[in-house]
Amino acid sequence: MKFLRNALLTLMLASTFAGCSKDDDNKPASKSHKVIFKATASTGSNISVAVYAYDSNQTTATSLTGTTWTSPEITVPAGTVVATAAVSATGVNASSSLKVQIYVDGELKKEGTSTGQILSASVTYGF
Repeated sequence: MKFLRNALLTLMLASTFAGCSKDDDNKPASKSHKVIFKATASTGSNISVAVYAYDSNQTTATSLTGTTWTSPEITVPAGTVVATAAVSATGVNASSSLKVQIYVDGELKKEGTSTGQILSASVTYGF
């Protein structure tokens, strides 16, 4: 479990930097936003860990079970640059899938996917 958590943390950091480097203008958000992170795994899979953050404010949810997970709604303040999430799950076979999404102000903004028996999906959104 520690390995999985450390792998997710490393993935989140890499995603954050990659997400920032692709921004066209790198301007922070001019107003606050409501953000929700969601994960959905295929039938029979099991979501175990979710790590989500905006800028340097990170939250880890462990001991998760089931095929769906939703974060609490987070109000990110004006000046926020990036929101990111990484989720880990175990699939039942090689065709299992995991989808991670970021909703901002009720609108789907970004989505990341993974397939296989060991599932790890991440998503990053730059404001």
